[in-house]
Amino acid sequence: MLYPLLLLLLPPLLPAQSADTSRIAQHLRTLTKTPLARNYRELATLNQAADYLRQQLDPYADTTYFQPYSIGGDSYKNVVAVFSGASEATIVVGAHYDVCGDQEGADDNASGVVGLLELARMLAGQQRSHRIEMVAYTLEEPPYFRTANMGSNIHAQSLLDRGVPVYGMLCLEMIGYFDDAKGTQEYPLGLLSWFYGKRGDFILLVNKFNKGKFARRFSRKFRRTASIKTKSLAGPKNIPGIDYSDHLNYWSRQMSALMITDTAFYRNKNYHEVTDTMETLDLPRMAQVIDAVYEALLRL
Repeated sequence: MLYPLLLLLLPPLLPAQSADTSRIAQHLRTLTKTPLARNYRELATLNQAADYLRQQLDPYADTTYFQPYSIGGDSYKNVVAVFSGASEATIVVGAHYDVCGDQEGADDNASGVVGLLELARMLAGQQRSHRIEMVAYTLEEPPYFRTANMGSNIHAQSLLDRGVPVYGMLCLEMIGYFDDAKGTQEYPLGLLSWFYGKRGDFILLVNKFNKGKFARRFSRKFRRTASIKTKSLAGPKNIPGIDYSDHLNYWSRQMSALMITDTAFYRNKNYHEVTDTMETLDLPRMAQVIDAVYEALLRL
């Protein structure tokens, strides 16, 4: 009879949380409607974004901190928020906050970063099975993509250096653009349209072959609870786009990781263009993606 007694000692669950589209809109507006873009050249704007992210994460996390590093005399920083859990085995939930060039970058990738902010609010006070590190990365975009200076590379290596046991990593990479019209979804291989359809009306869970326990279990939980149309792709790393984000630096360290995405340039033609604005995003469906991530994290 010990197990029922232990249940009485656990803190009560808070009511189920849902992503709030008004909060999503406020965060998107703050991050994207700035005089200068959040790119590697505009350090003041990048730092302004980092300060805002930490300020928003701080009330909900157990600990928040900047993870700074230098490139050629300039200092860049990841924003990290830590949430304790029943197990020290850690789940990393990450998204990059920098943009490519002189544009707002609403879908790429303010949408993913805003997902972090809403998840932090929703997870606060809930019983969590695993320790969670939420990370807003800097320098995912060119010219630093696939270099040692990516913020996600810095963070992934720090986990190894600190001896943090990692259960898995989840990358939020462009989660806000949807289009129900036929012919709006493209693929790196034409035959994929036979399986996934030609409408950009779904969210995609991207894995590699031999994805690992975390990615497999998270994907299953996500699909079971998601109210948004969801599809999964597992393939070799040479499929164009399969490793086009921060999860690649966890894959390279043999960590189980996956990417959640609206498929970026295969659907959203505003990708890396000045037209990538918050007005083009579908906030209700973006909220559904965040809700599904939240539910899957709690059910692991």
